[in-house]
Amino acid sequence: MTKLSVNINKVATLRNARGENVPDVCKFAVDCESYGANGITVHPRPDERHIRRSDVFALRPQVRSEFNIEGYPSPEFINLVLKVKPEQVTLVPDAPDSVTSNAGWDVAPNIEFLTEVVERFREAGIRTSIFVGTDIENIRQAAKTGADRVELFTKPYADGYAASPEKAVEPFIEASLAAHKCGLGVNAGHDLSLENLEYFYEKVPYLDEVSIGHALISDALYLGIENTVKAYLKCLQKK
Repeated sequence: MTKLSVNINKVATLRNARGENVPDVCKFAVDCESYGANGITVHPRPDERHIRRSDVFALRPQVRSEFNIEGYPSPEFINLVLKVKPEQVTLVPDAPDSVTSNAGWDVAPNIEFLTEVVERFREAGIRTSIFVGTDIENIRQAAKTGADRVELFTKPYADGYAASPEKAVEPFIEASLAAHKCGLGVNAGHDLSLENLEYFYEKVPYLDEVSIGHALISDALYLGIENTVKAYLKCLQKK
């Protein structure tokens, strides 16, 4: 089964706009789980413009499904993850001022650094995933770090989907096959939506998990969060 992890960063963005606790990030996460979500994802950034460090600590005892923390592995991020001990950590190459993740790792030049980080998390019993594009050699390099999974950066798929779904998904099929051959699990995320998720799921083999935030929270403004979570889960039920 391909799992759905709901990224709740945008919920925190809305809360922070008023400086109070509405909407309640922890309650939202628990509600998503009750509606069937298989995991909760957060991506704390240094400026805390959405998810705060305090949110990460508050969420840990309340999230009963898989807790996934994304971020650039700075010393502060590594210490946070080691204290919280989520089920999964996803390593992304974001600069501190990035609006959103916009590229995967170029692994080879960073392989020593990533290997050391992966080893620290492995010693703590935390599954690691490295955010990458679809370049096959880059995925092979990711496997050499000792990571458990890769997360495929799916914005190129989303951008090309309307013009040609077949062409857009082809590199991701090949990337997933290559990752599986290297012994890596496969996650995916960025700009997946109700429009393009089902096709991606049907075509890409060995897909363990999708992490979806912006589109899902946007859809919830119209459909409500319960209906939205169930709609995304429905996209992951046929194959």
